[in-house]
Amino acid sequence: MSEIILHHYPQSPVTEKVRIGLGIKGLSWRSVQIPRIPPKPDLMPLTGGYRRTPVMQIGADIYCDSQCILREIDRRHPEPTFYPGGGYGLPWALGSWTDNTLFNLVVAVVLGASPEDLPPEFAADRGRLYFGPDWDLQTVHDDLPHTLAQIRAQFGWLNDRLSHGRDFILSEPGLPDAFAYHVVWFMRERWVGADEFLSEFPALEAWEARVRGIGHGSPSDMESGEALDIALKNEPETGKQADQRDPQQIKPDMSVKIAPESDGGDPEVTGIVQAVGRDSIAILQENEQVGTVCIHFPRTGYRVTPA
Repeated sequence: MSEIILHHYPQSPVTEKVRIGLGIKGLSWRSVQIPRIPPKPDLMPLTGGYRRTPVMQIGADIYCDSQCILREIDRRHPEPTFYPGGGYGLPWALGSWTDNTLFNLVVAVVLGASPEDLPPEFAADRGRLYFGPDWDLQTVHDDLPHTLAQIRAQFGWLNDRLSHGRDFILSEPGLPDAFAYHVVWFMRERWVGADEFLSEFPALEAWEARVRGIGHGSPSDMESGEALDIALKNEPETGKQADQRDPQQIKPDMSVKIAPESDGGDPEVTGIVQAVGRDSIAILQENEQVGTVCIHFPRTGYRVTPA
């Protein structure tokens, strides 16, 4: 089973990063729409309780977090390259900036610009997810001038990179474009002041249009029940893999708990280690809805502890 199934919703900025990655690769994939906030009853059986978006499914292998998703897409479909011009490794460092520092600033603008327009349950869910349990929406709103000054400087870095006859961040469309684009896309889609704010960066706007033109590959809709049935009818493809250099000495057959390091109120996912490496860890879980699934997580940004 090699069909890519993406569990997501259209407004998800992190999914937009993955959708652009699928577009760069020119891939066909199946689209399962999930709720924007928990409960997510047709996703949790696959992920063991992991609630963030997106999630990729290939048979009975489940990939959580865009890091894991994009690495697996590239492993299965190495051409066209995500690393044009030999840019190996560096895009992941750039992604650490766009996915954390820069993205969280844009989230603060989107949530804080018009707090009165946010559905309370959505604001409560996303506020804790991105700012921790003690966040305060009014404080985020009051700090907008400072937040926008921080974004302005950092968008300036991207604009400078693109201001000298360069169509994309590297030589051709690649992973850095997906990483940076989803932040710009989020601001453009969700903040009423984005058009005026972004007009200061003409090279960035021209690049934004080029990346948008890449598209999302060839998606087709799938019902969530069909995706659950596919997991049930398949076995995980991931074999056992050990890592003798793992600093935590995590080994196959150990019982572990995994959760994002940021305190978004996420439940820990518990399972039996199937494969462990420098960049990812995969655990086995079983339930009656989907049978045995292998759930993959990145190592970066996630805490693994013995169960």
